[in-house]
Amino acid sequence: MAQVRYTRLDNRRPSSNYCSTVTVVVFVALCLVGIWMMTSSYVGPAQSVDEVSLDNKDGIKKQMTPPAEEGNGQRSEDAVGETPNEEKKGDGDVSLPEGDESSSKQEDQKEKKEENTKEESISSGDETSSKQVDQEEKKEEKTKEEPTSSSDESSSKQEDQKDKKEDSNSSGDETSSKQEEQEEKKEENTKEESTSSGDESSSKQVDQEEKKEESTSSGETKSETEGGENKNDDSKSENGDGSDLGEKEDLKDNPDEENPDSNDKQTKPETEDNESGEDGENQKKTKADETEKKSSDDDTDAKGDKETKTGTEGAETKTETESTETIVEQQSLPKNETSGDLSPPEAQLELLNETTAQNGSFSTQATESKHEKEAQKGSGDQIDFKWTLCNTTAGPDYIPCLDNVQAVKSLKSTKHYEHRERHCPDSPPTCLVPLPEGYKRPIEWPKSREKIWYTNVPHTKLAEYKGHQNWVKVTGEFLTFPGGGTQFKHGALHYIDFIQESVSAIEWGKRSRVVLDVGCGVASFGGFLFDRDVITMSLAPKDEHEAQVQFALERGIPAISAVMGTTRLPFPGRVFDIVHCARCRVPWHIEGGKLLLELNRVLRPGGFFVWSATPVYQKKTEDVEIWKAMTELTKKMCWELISINKDRINGVGVATYKKPASNECYKSRSEQQPPICPDSDDPNASWKVPLEACMHTAPEDTTQRGSQWPEQWPARLEKPPFWLSSSQTGVYGKAAPEDFSADYEHWKRVVTKSYLNGLGINWASVRNVMDMKAVYGGFAAALRDLKVWVMNVVPIDSPDTLAIIYERGLFGIYHDWCESFSTYPRSYDLLHADHLFSKLKQRCNLTAVVAEVDRVLRPEGKLIVRDDAKTIQEVEAMVKAMKWEVHMTYSKGKEGLLSVQKSIWRPEDVQTLTYAIAA
Repeated sequence: MAQVRYTRLDNRRPSSNYCSTVTVVVFVALCLVGIWMMTSSYVGPAQSVDEVSLDNKDGIKKQMTPPAEEGNGQRSEDAVGETPNEEKKGDGDVSLPEGDESSSKQEDQKEKKEENTKEESISSGDETSSKQVDQEEKKEEKTKEEPTSSSDESSSKQEDQKDKKEDSNSSGDETSSKQEEQEEKKEENTKEESTSSGDESSSKQVDQEEKKEESTSSGETKSETEGGENKNDDSKSENGDGSDLGEKEDLKDNPDEENPDSNDKQTKPETEDNESGEDGENQKKTKADETEKKSSDDDTDAKGDKETKTGTEGAETKTETESTETIVEQQSLPKNETSGDLSPPEAQLELLNETTAQNGSFSTQATESKHEKEAQKGSGDQIDFKWTLCNTTAGPDYIPCLDNVQAVKSLKSTKHYEHRERHCPDSPPTCLVPLPEGYKRPIEWPKSREKIWYTNVPHTKLAEYKGHQNWVKVTGEFLTFPGGGTQFKHGALHYIDFIQESVSAIEWGKRSRVVLDVGCGVASFGGFLFDRDVITMSLAPKDEHEAQVQFALERGIPAISAVMGTTRLPFPGRVFDIVHCARCRVPWHIEGGKLLLELNRVLRPGGFFVWSATPVYQKKTEDVEIWKAMTELTKKMCWELISINKDRINGVGVATYKKPASNECYKSRSEQQPPICPDSDDPNASWKVPLEACMHTAPEDTTQRGSQWPEQWPARLEKPPFWLSSSQTGVYGKAAPEDFSADYEHWKRVVTKSYLNGLGINWASVRNVMDMKAVYGGFAAALRDLKVWVMNVVPIDSPDTLAIIYERGLFGIYHDWCESFSTYPRSYDLLHADHLFSKLKQRCNLTAVVAEVDRVLRPEGKLIVRDDAKTIQEVEAMVKAMKWEVHMTYSKGKEGLLSVQKSIWRPEDVQTLTYAIAA
């Protein structure tokens, strides 16, 4: 670059003898002026002396040195006495006549030559070295004093610049200012001469070019940044009056005034503006930008030690900048587009773009830490990422609310199966349940319906006890399921078809879509109903039939651990199309038929109760008595006995009852037993509500749920229920039917465009799915075409929409996520939580909730969380501490998405839960 400038300068030198003569005369005159200056005690205008410390010569140099005018092809690059182009912005575009400007430039050039000659005659090598040291000391002093500059000082500098411009040809003040300026530059030239062997003129030119580069470092950095980022941001003027905008437009409108060959001048406008003394803050910003200039590869070789000093000065000054926003505005001004400058390397450009940003999408560490502390304090969580392993009697099969040994021992009675009901610990566990030894990845559906790994559910008691009924058998390293049961030894499918033949109105997969199977065993009945497009909620207690529900879930069949005891089942009223009991060992007839009346509550009006038990077809005394009691009870309940048929292949009989769809029978009863429940009794209220021996009447209003049978499957999946009225407001604020449809469309879009392909999930390995916070069941409905089933959980503190889920042919359950779910460990392949955890933090221990998620989820199972960004961050930190693999974490604004996969890792430290230890 230096050689290019030499050539350009040489090409512009006058060729006439007349000019040479004038040059010699001016040179001699300037020598005399220099001698006078050396003996004079007057060092500059009084105004400058008052405002600027004489010790800070480098600061004076920066204030008094007018930079070269950008884009003027008639100017010499080493001219120092001309009016700076950027002064136009502050003074209404006032400029010198062209003739005066040329004369001033020639005089300035001769002055510098004479000063240099004079210094050479009185200086030695040692003197040069001492001047370099002195210059460094002065720069340090400048750096210390500059932050204390006041606005008055800035005003003084501006007035000084204006005086120079108005009297640039003859003013005494101007001459004094130039002399001070030349004295500073003289020291720089002397240092350059000590390291150069060329002629004196070349040394001076090189020195002046280096000084220009040093003084314009912030402008160059700014121009490079704008060259790659924002050429149109002309509206941002650091003066606030639009002067910068006018200057840029002026340059674009007059390209003949620009010098396209100059690689150095294009970076000057912003720096020159700062050097002109518009205000003290702009000077600080200029020095801050010099730090960024230091990193530029284009100027490293040229500046050497000077750039190191400049970078130090810039770094020190930058810490005192009053406003980061002001710096960003300065750096965002556009560069001179016609100057021919090349953009910086891509990596450097990106770095500069980052440095011009403020906070962007990133918050500060102080803010993040403050919010995290507030979140933990607000939720009552003391998140401890040092996970421990649960030590309980149940071991790998631990269910906190069903294995509370201490609570069960304190029960006063177990007559109504209280010991099989939920008894949750006061504080939910925050430890992790161990894995069974030799655990393997579960076999995929549909093969899992026939066999599972023995090591995953290492229990053989049921095989020994029920093997002859084809429940389960041990076959090498597998547990196999022939598809039988107590009432269908020769296969569930035959039994299912036999029921259909007995009562044609059942219509599996059309009219009858959602089934409740009470006392399910290993759930083969529900497992094979999938072949008839029917979904079954199978339930059984955790009792002597060891791990029967666990077998069902391992096979990929829906099931929960529950018992017909003292409280209502966790389902809404009037939702199941069919209730099935195959020798379920439930005493339906005792205590006024309280248990059968609970089935009446959850059975849809017009629905069927299918009962295949020994009282139906055997003549033993006990069976006869039970049958008689059941006959009397069902008549009082107005249930109609539709069919009693015997399956000759399996040797069992099946009785089918139908619940009335109207209240006529209830009103005509001679004896009001069982009684009708009072109007205040809500049939949908079921969470820990005690059982009552009463009946709920059928709705008579045709606009109410239960007054009509739902649409046939699969039309009922997509169509809003008839009883959703436009006058009702949906969960998301729209009219209820519109809300329902919008939710479905939303989840179809999310599942299709994101979940199926964008989260790294192999859906072939997914069978058991849980939506931890279902609303209308839209997520489950969107997965319809996959070979999965979805347990839709409606939290007890969320809008009660579970009846809508059942109405569309899906199923679900109520639950409080501050407690453990009624399922075995390692039950589900995928859990989905949509804005659940942020709400739970307000009343639950989030660490315990995440520990429950780990308990329910299988190793290599997936968790998808949609929530606010803060909660996503908390959950991600906790699962990472469990060595889970993060497939995706994403946030936009205040919302976030997290997709993770559970690992097989278990902690080494053990936590003993005394309430779960049997004596």
